[in-house]
Amino acid sequence: MNNHNNRVFLVDDDTDFRESMQWLLSSAGYEVISSSSATDFLEAYQGEQGCLLLDVRMPGINGLALQQILHERNIQLPVILISGHGDIPMAVNAIKAGALDFIEKPFNDKHLLNLVSKALNVAVERFEQFNAKQEVLHQYETLSHREKEVMTLVVSGLANREIAESLGISPKTVEVHRARVMSKMRASSLPELVNMNNKLTITEPMN
Repeated sequence: MNNHNNRVFLVDDDTDFRESMQWLLSSAGYEVISSSSATDFLEAYQGEQGCLLLDVRMPGINGLALQQILHERNIQLPVILISGHGDIPMAVNAIKAGALDFIEKPFNDKHLLNLVSKALNVAVERFEQFNAKQEVLHQYETLSHREKEVMTLVVSGLANREIAESLGISPKTVEVHRARVMSKMRASSLPELVNMNNKLTITEPMN
């Protein structure tokens, strides 16, 4: 098992259940970080890669509310909901809201471990994509306002002459800005720059 991708966060208010889960997951080689409430989890979480086993029904912030907070904070952890028989509708709503899966108590240990393995595989992809996007955002923020304008027009397919007319500058100046954009974004080709632009959630307003 990849030691950099074996972390399981467990949030459940039932102490006996948490201890049982800690033993099961630890015996399977996972690093388990457990919390008795959503508040405790949020205070301790530092952006580490892993997956989250989350009880649907808890006092205070319940599983659905925590899932919404994760979404708002752009936390990438794949979520597996743990539900009691009466919590199935809530678990289904959580799936619709983006949870990876849910498991109903009492459950088969092997089934749970299979879900955890699946969730950690999803985590690898999510965190790689997130980190790549953050890198692109960081590079984008090094561009000047004019360079961002030029980049927007370049990736839209305009030629240097058309960009120059749009911005009221010379084609030679466009070439200079375009070269700086490619350098700062570390793009070796126009298709690569377009792909980078697709990762951005920021759109620079045009004056």
